[in-house]
Amino acid sequence: MNTLESTAERALYEEQRDALAAGWSPMGDRPEETLEAALRALWFTAGGEPRSATSAREGSLPALSVTQTARFRELVQRRAAGEPLAYLTERQHFLGIDLIARPQALIARRETELLASCALTRVREACDRRGSASVIDVCTGSGNVAIALAHHEPRCTVWGSDLSAEAVDLARANASFTGVAGRAQFLVSDLFARFDDARQRGNIDVVTCNPPYIPSTRVVLLASEIRDHEPSMALDGGALGITVIQQVFSQAGTYLRPGGWLCVEVGAGQAEPLSRRMGRHSEYEAVDVGPDADGIGRVLLAQRTQPA
Repeated sequence: MNTLESTAERALYEEQRDALAAGWSPMGDRPEETLEAALRALWFTAGGEPRSATSAREGSLPALSVTQTARFRELVQRRAAGEPLAYLTERQHFLGIDLIARPQALIARRETELLASCALTRVREACDRRGSASVIDVCTGSGNVAIALAHHEPRCTVWGSDLSAEAVDLARANASFTGVAGRAQFLVSDLFARFDDARQRGNIDVVTCNPPYIPSTRVVLLASEIRDHEPSMALDGGALGITVIQQVFSQAGTYLRPGGWLCVEVGAGQAEPLSRRMGRHSEYEAVDVGPDADGIGRVLLAQRTQPA
């Protein structure tokens, strides 16, 4: 419910809902962003209480001052013009927590919660066996996967890396924002390049990665809301969309302990051929595919070979 107190507030809400609806274009990869949820999120943000579309569904909308009302109208106009909601509110929900969202990194998607959930299961298994677990998250972006793991499993320590210094700054801000900075650390690195001490080589329980996996020729065909606002570095996966994925496959084994798991998000249609290729690697003794709600394989899971 909107629970707005005055007739003027209700009129403002209805007016701006119509304004937003006029330029509304639902995003299939962000199903939580309904028209109503987006409008509420923008209202909360204008009122000084930024929330994601998911979190904005709950609670009473705050009263807006004259200045805040003008801000609300501006935000609605910008959203209707195609600016991503998460960048306007600076909030995005991911696996039960609100994170800071800014243009320095890709907006966390609901589909990536599958990757984080699959990894969390294996992190918890490692914690149950050994009392703790170590994780590396490459292509960390905003740090959403790394932070979700640290948040939901306090027995694990996570190192995240990204080639973008701006993304790493955001990931560090998110670690502080969510209270896991002591167990989630981030550094600028080309995949594993800067993970070279004894704590990591051969001692990692789970490696996670949400890489760029869209073929270069298809990046320009993406919806303008994505193409024009989110960082292309986080989208462009090379000629076939698997350039970074192949690099992760070839490098991760050095860091995983025997029995450890590599968990990688892949694009629709990529899972089966990549799983067959992974199955031929002697470094990995088991390869599985995690399907999404529609039965489409979106996560590759490979277990590091254990001694006979």
